[in-house]
Amino acid sequence: MKISNVLVGLTLSACLLVSCHDKPANGRTDTYSSGVISFASDESFSPVIDEEKQVFEAVYPQAKVKPIYTSESDGINKLLNDSIWLTFAARNFKASELKNLQDRGFRPEAVKLAYDALALIVNKNNPDTLISVQDIKKIMTGKLTRWEQLPNSKKSGQLTLVFDNNKSSTVHFIEDSILGGKPITSANVVAVKKTAQVIKYVEQNPGSIGVIGNNWLDDKGDSTNLTFNSNISVMRVSKLWPATVANSRKPYQYYIYTGEYPLIRTLYALVNDPHQGLPWGFAHFIESPKGQLIIMKAGLLPVYGNINIRDVNVSE
Repeated sequence: MKISNVLVGLTLSACLLVSCHDKPANGRTDTYSSGVISFASDESFSPVIDEEKQVFEAVYPQAKVKPIYTSESDGINKLLNDSIWLTFAARNFKASELKNLQDRGFRPEAVKLAYDALALIVNKNNPDTLISVQDIKKIMTGKLTRWEQLPNSKKSGQLTLVFDNNKSSTVHFIEDSILGGKPITSANVVAVKKTAQVIKYVEQNPGSIGVIGNNWLDDKGDSTNLTFNSNISVMRVSKLWPATVANSRKPYQYYIYTGEYPLIRTLYALVNDPHQGLPWGFAHFIESPKGQLIIMKAGLLPVYGNINIRDVNVSE
């Protein structure tokens, strides 16, 4: 079947990074573009952060940035405890976190980098690929536990939903945005440890739905970002109930751009670096035109740049 989809393009204007800052008296020797630092990131963003790291270190060969891929909660706690000066998360600082840092004389900043989508994936042999936000809420609260409870379902049996980590940004997003800040209570919702394990779980368990970050779906052989990992199927998600093909969307960049896809989150660089050294350099590199182009190629939507839209045809 031929369908008409859209491609998000990005035209970026040139900008320059500041080269360096004076060395402080606290023992750190890193500058804006040199030295060695560690940073944390929610594990769900690791594919795109790895790409940013590789290009950044190629552009600045005297710089080495070492990722610690962990849960969103643990990454932010490391920042608050002064273990690191940079973490990537799917939320801004909370008011209490800002106050904690500011009361200690720091000047933290949140840098908005990209818009991402949470994707729902199922086994490639599963005929059910439509779901509404209302259905997702029912799954999280234990009111929907079997496939035949979904409208127009062609599948039967127990439904299991799997997350990457019980302290991850994906869990926090669902609890905050769909459950109104309440915790997930269903016994049919489980968590593994990493996103790769979610994908493997769905491949091996036909009755499961996985929740993962959109940048894990990118088919590296497709420059248009309109195809996804061929080992699984990506569900269409609807803001309306019941979900239909007409009112549901997949997490394409265009539907992130228009807001039609309902599960959209924001990627932030949370920085607390009084030295204004390499953590700032790496965060601002991702904010720069070169970094934003990497964001676009990874299947996320860049925050900065001129967005051009054109029609293309893809096969499904």
